Amino acid sequence: MTDKKPRNRGIYILPSVLTTFGLFAGFYSIIASINGDFTLAAISIMVAMLWDTLDGRVARLTNTQSAFGAEYDSLADLVSFGLAPALLVYLWGFSGLGRFGWLAAFVYLACAALRLARFNTQVGSADKRYFQGLPSPAAAGVIATMIWLKIWAFAFFDSDVISIGYIGYYLGAAITIICGLLMVSNVRYYSFKELDSKKASFRFLLAIVLSLIVLLYKPNIVLFTGFFLYLLSGPFITIIGINKRRIEKKKIKTT
Repeated sequence: MTDKKPRNRGIYILPSVLTTFGLFAGFYSIIASINGDFTLAAISIMVAMLWDTLDGRVARLTNTQSAFGAEYDSLADLVSFGLAPALLVYLWGFSGLGRFGWLAAFVYLACAALRLARFNTQVGSADKRYFQGLPSPAAAGVIATMIWLKIWAFAFFDSDVISIGYIGYYLGAAITIICGLLMVSNVRYYSFKELDSKKASFRFLLAIVLSLIVLLYKPNIVLFTGFFLYLLSGPFITIIGINKRRIEKKKIKTT
């Protein structure tokens, strides 16, 4: 009987190293927000998202998933996609909304923590094709690109009756709260984990190339549009699923 060669310890470390890079990007976003560089803070969240995508794929491809890695990834996600976006929106403009401003930021942060805790309890039991609730990276992506794009540029207009700028801040706060609530909802979102398979590898590579080409044109517009469409896709998928189940129940009753 031959002894099995021990697996290289470095391959176990690699996913955690990538997670640490993502954690650093989230931490740097917090520092940038405190310093008032909100565009850099938003971009740092996007960088953290890239590392978060890589660490999971590397762990699956190298078969190095572990309980430690899952917990460490969730803690890093809470910083990068929970605390960093909440602090970003608050320091950017929600601080001027008084109690409503910090409550909106806290609702988002609390929902992100609950979303990550629920995800950890469902590992191995949930349908891998779908996420239950909006993933925290996608929610952070909506908020980060929203600020990067400055969709509430209505602040540049003046009004004698009401400050258009504050309308923009309230709109941003409403979107932030909606993102938070969708994270803890039962709305299903496509996970794209099937793209890890060899059959989907070419399509996935082609999608990446096309996305990079489009991103070179207007990255803030393209990214916000993509994240916002993904946010809307969840309710759409859920409604279709409910209608299918209703049709199946009717067929069963009629037979």
